Amino acid sequence: MDVTEFEELIDRLGEDLSLWPDDRRLPAEALLARSSAAQALLEEARMLRRAFAAPPVRAPAGLADRIVAAAAKMQDDTAEPRTEGETAES
Repeated sequence: MDVTEFEELIDRLGEDLSLWPDDRRLPAEALLARSSAAQALLEEARMLRRAFAAPPVRAPAGLADRIVAAAAKMQDDTAEPRTEGETAES
């Protein structure tokens, strides 16, 4: 087994090698014993699984309301016609 095949098997069978069929698991374990690239792939897959299992990140309370209010203010500011040389601060 090479690193490319190992990566494909992780994609298809998951990062828990104990669930793999013996004819795939045993060569994968042998590859892991000698390949730092395979070890890195397995660790990356495990980190990704943990990230997906983590609780979702929530926006702070009221964030959507603040965004809408800021957008409305920006729209009001740009809706006023300006004369040449006039800026929003003047």
